[in-house]
Amino acid sequence: MEFTPEIIQVVPHRDYTVSVYFADGKIVLYDVKPFLSRGVFQALADIDTFLETCTIMNDTLAWDVTRSGDTTQCIDIDPDVLYSLENAEEQLAS
Repeated sequence: MEFTPEIIQVVPHRDYTVSVYFADGKIVLYDVKPFLSRGVFQALADIDTFLETCTIMNDTLAWDVTRSGDTTQCIDIDPDVLYSLENAEEQLAS
């Protein structure tokens, strides 16, 4: 049986990071800043778009940049990539 991390909440921050909360209690901080000048991520460079469209879609962290609810038109991050990040507490301690 393959483990699939379940994301239960995402909280965007003004510094272009997102706190990602998993069902098993793990919390990670995903930093979008390094990607803002690349491809589809350029749409998130506007802070209001970044904050207002951040959500859970396709069972992962996503941005509904078209604001249509169309899961095929969102920017989403592989949940395994997110789960592989260090716990937020470990990141803050470094």
